[in-house]
Amino acid sequence: MSPSVLNVHTPISSFAIVHSLKDDSMHQLCDKLSRKCRAEFHGQRVQSGWIKYVWGDTIWNLDDDSDYTIFTWRQNSLTSAQATSVMSTTLFVHDPAGPLPEPPAYRNSSFYMFDPSRSVSPRSHSRGSCKDKNPAQKIVGRESRPAMHRKEFEKFHSENGVRTVMGTIGPVENVRMLLKSGHRHVYISRKFALKHGFIPADAAPGHYGYGGLVNLGKWPVTLLPATSLSPGPETVSIPVYLSEEPHFDVVLGRSFFERRQIRTSSIDPTEVVCMDTGEKIACELVVLKDGRGDIVIVT
Repeated sequence: MSPSVLNVHTPISSFAIVHSLKDDSMHQLCDKLSRKCRAEFHGQRVQSGWIKYVWGDTIWNLDDDSDYTIFTWRQNSLTSAQATSVMSTTLFVHDPAGPLPEPPAYRNSSFYMFDPSRSVSPRSHSRGSCKDKNPAQKIVGRESRPAMHRKEFEKFHSENGVRTVMGTIGPVENVRMLLKSGHRHVYISRKFALKHGFIPADAAPGHYGYGGLVNLGKWPVTLLPATSLSPGPETVSIPVYLSEEPHFDVVLGRSFFERRQIRTSSIDPTEVVCMDTGEKIACELVVLKDGRGDIVIVT
């Protein structure tokens, strides 16, 4: 298979990259997008939660290796006629933690959140009157599009919760952990580390993570199986790092996925199996919201 040309749209720019759906990986795709978007995203690496694509008139996440496998399968399943469709090979990239441009700033109309074809037209006024009887109606019309985009944005993320599992890390039991292959290592939050003695109680700013990534050594991690009929839970010892993640006490990243040979399902997001033992893990999807009820995006 010859390399494919992927069209890429961000909130303020459009470009194309050469990417082989057969030979290149999700990691390499993020590398290419990070290089192209270095200035726009201020040197940040494109990561999980940033990339989306269109399939069947629906916007889909492209977060991890499982999503990437589905994406490549879908592209390879296209007929020659379908493969000529621009939208079939288009990616949308945006830092969900960053703001979207507001008028009068330039906004890329090819970006899915600014695409007029995905918007609801403002309510039309009656032709029978030359005078606007309801001036507030114009304001509603102008605000309808951003409000609609926000509604679609929240609906999309509310249907795509993050995988969480229960387990034990070190001496601490019944810990809810984020399962996310987009992260490289296993991390524990500073608050959790202080509370349970992973770092000294007198740890001060400038130490234990504020000055860079800190390895806290190897700690045993055990996950809760889905049923009591599963074989005894497997415990693995793995390097753990300190992080400033505010939403989860523990994040199980790619190193843990590789160590336990974790397999997930694109059909049932709660299906998590550790292939090293065949153990099925109890998994729950969680959608985070802040005190105002706004959805919190975990990248």
